[in-house]
Amino acid sequence: MKIAVAGTGYVGLSVALLLAQHNEVHALDIVPEKVAMLNEGTSPIVDTEITAFLDGNKSGKKPLGFSATLDAKEAYEGAEFAVVATPTNYDSQQNYFDTSSVEAAISAIREVNATAWIIIKSTIPVGYTEHLRIRLSDERLLFSPEFLREGHALYDNLHPSRIVLGAPADDGQAIEAAHAFANLLEEGADPAELSRHNENGSVGIPKLVVGTTEAEAIKLFANTYLALRVAYFNELDTYAESRGLSTRDIITGVCLDPRIRSDYNNPSFGYGGYCLPKDTKQLLANYSEVPQNLISAIVDANRTRKDFIASEIENRIQGIENPVVGVYRLTMKSGSDNFRQSAIQGVMKRVKARGVQVLVYEPTMRDSEFFGSEVTKDLEDFKRRSSVIVANRWNSDLAGAEEKIYTRDLFKRD
Repeated sequence: MKIAVAGTGYVGLSVALLLAQHNEVHALDIVPEKVAMLNEGTSPIVDTEITAFLDGNKSGKKPLGFSATLDAKEAYEGAEFAVVATPTNYDSQQNYFDTSSVEAAISAIREVNATAWIIIKSTIPVGYTEHLRIRLSDERLLFSPEFLREGHALYDNLHPSRIVLGAPADDGQAIEAAHAFANLLEEGADPAELSRHNENGSVGIPKLVVGTTEAEAIKLFANTYLALRVAYFNELDTYAESRGLSTRDIITGVCLDPRIRSDYNNPSFGYGGYCLPKDTKQLLANYSEVPQNLISAIVDANRTRKDFIASEIENRIQGIENPVVGVYRLTMKSGSDNFRQSAIQGVMKRVKARGVQVLVYEPTMRDSEFFGSEVTKDLEDFKRRSSVIVANRWNSDLAGAEEKIYTRDLFKRD
């Protein structure tokens, strides 16, 4: 089966490689350098499994039916499914995702292919797919949320927690197509997942076909819950730090409760990354005419946490003449090269607003500065010049500079 994928970021590329194990997949991107790298078997993003798959494709060890292209006709013509995985950044002025890239991709697909089922995998507002189906008079639009971690996108596709598709409840053809695409995603998963035993007693990968609007809500509410959990343990940490208590001991005791457990409990500088900040704000915008207290509190808590972290850093440089705050890595997660919306950037802005010099160590950056701050790739020089080293997550790179490090990474994991 021929399948097209629009966009080769974390979502698009991981889905494309997953499906390419059993299908002919053409991934479209507008950046020539990325297309060339992919066709040469080189990953343009940092992701262990993606790199391994592409290396295998390059050496012939993995027979992937995958190719990247700049040509829309080559990608879309004859495709039975076309996956849209283009970026939808949150527009804080309009309180809405910028969905222009999604609509541009759909338009490009329809110029070449009138019958393909289009699967939107970009993150979109609740109700958007149904709105598009009506406005474009296009009944072959479906939605499928992704639940991927940066740096582990393909792994999470190979080992999915669940597969969710959205299709109108009164459209039998659309429901049938949704089930067919869900089966394709399941077919590409690690075979061991098909026999796994889930906590609810079921076996295999849970698959759920619901309405398009319900599927959109599943994505935003799931990510907002994760943001809530991050914010909760961060506020626990803020309390413990302010009162001179052991955060680690409190969290350990709290998480021994089997209803709470120890997932997502490691304090940080705030929730960040590509999904959680924008998804929580979009969900809050969707509540514009619905009573709520908790969702807005989650968004506010993230700002408060960054204020607290910045104050703690300021306390550590008191009395130092011409202090330099060293920021170790802009990336949000270990094993990733993506630093969009990383929490440490919010901390940086607050520190710089106090007139403090900031030095950034980020080996993945080509530029020598980041928003007016010097960027270095020389780790030893970075350690030497920094008065205090701010690290959202611990790394062995920091060994030998422990006395300078400020981090809230208590458990040394994401």
